Amino acid sequence: MTTAHSYRQPGTVLTDHRFSVPLDHARPDGERIELYAREVVAAGRDPEALPWLLYLEGGPGFGARRFIGRQAWLERALTEYQVLLLDQRGTGRSTPVNRQTLPLRGIPARQAEYLAHFRADSIVRDAEAIRPGLTGGAPWTVLGQSFGGFCTTHYLSTAPEGLTAALITGGLPSLTATADEVYEAAYARIERKNLAHYARYPMDVERARRIAAHLAEHPAELPGGHRLTVEGFQSLGILLGRGDGSHQLHYLLEDAFVPTPAGPALSDAFLEHVRAQLSFAGHPLYALVHEAIYAQDPAAPTAWAAERVRAGHPRFDADKTLAGDEWLLFTGETIHPWHFTTDPSLAPLRETADLLAARTGWQPLYDPSRLAANEVPVAAAVYHDDMYVDTAHSLETARSIRGLRTWVTDEFEHDGLGAGGTRVLDRLLSLVRDEA
Repeated sequence: MTTAHSYRQPGTVLTDHRFSVPLDHARPDGERIELYAREVVAAGRDPEALPWLLYLEGGPGFGARRFIGRQAWLERALTEYQVLLLDQRGTGRSTPVNRQTLPLRGIPARQAEYLAHFRADSIVRDAEAIRPGLTGGAPWTVLGQSFGGFCTTHYLSTAPEGLTAALITGGLPSLTATADEVYEAAYARIERKNLAHYARYPMDVERARRIAAHLAEHPAELPGGHRLTVEGFQSLGILLGRGDGSHQLHYLLEDAFVPTPAGPALSDAFLEHVRAQLSFAGHPLYALVHEAIYAQDPAAPTAWAAERVRAGHPRFDADKTLAGDEWLLFTGETIHPWHFTTDPSLAPLRETADLLAARTGWQPLYDPSRLAANEVPVAAAVYHDDMYVDTAHSLETARSIRGLRTWVTDEFEHDGLGAGGTRVLDRLLSLVRDEA
């Protein structure tokens, strides 16, 4: 472990840490990669007197949040913990994965083999590798948001001895569902979110159809070379799973067109806002391994599950929608082959993505028998109609983990840890202490 100098922000003292860990933990003498994590302690507190809380960000593919001072849930956490904000492997400053770095691995087949080591199992083994040097061997509390909750569930399955408690927000995965089953459930949820949006903003029905019809004839070039197609426009539905996402989508749609000498055109402002929402330049790993996080059958590839499952949901077919008078349905948290042709940050990685989609040999991520005998205090916030993680799947898993206590709420959407972070964290801490 390498520790840099400490520095200050309002109300906090920050310390950078770097760690060397095996790329493949099954080969500890093989290639190593570097991890980065930021320690946060409340100003004036002695870190030696505080237990550790490890934060695992959502994703996959996002580095830990870059807080300023005691923002969001940190305000509550820092009253009793020193917090470690870990950039999971491949994200942030932890050996980042992108179109610029992956060619260092060689041909696409080697890139795909490399990326097979970026799932929850490797992330948890990273955490266990760095924990002894930070805590002196003591277990720590883990807070997992979304995909971070998937990682936390794997932690409980494989290394519960490293945990004092586990806190999960919007991230209880199905223990057994295939990628196909995950997306079958997802499209029904996404459709409900669409209907709720149009009920709130009925004027958006015609606006969305007009934009889609325009793009069907004139795909747009976005700043930076991103090509906006009808399918890309539909993927703005990812906003509908956030607390204020429906409102953001409405404001995006309301001023899409401007008059030009050649007739109405999509405005530069609209296209720039769309690019900011749709580009994977800042988190390409999300697109590359998104379906792999659901792969648990060694014999079965994911085979572009979201794309295949979508074919069985014709209401999401924009061509059929525009040929009639149906509402255009936006899609949500799904990754498709066309992402790797329209997004310049992904286009060089298309063959690598295809190889990952065709890959077999994935190993199970969760151990139901071990979870059924769990002794670690666990609490989970489950959002009532979470667009990103199926509520029914989460509650089934909650019943499968011994002693897990749930807080099911419709006060927040999937981003509750951000919108109401102090309250959410406080509630979960109360639940695990009641259980303990």
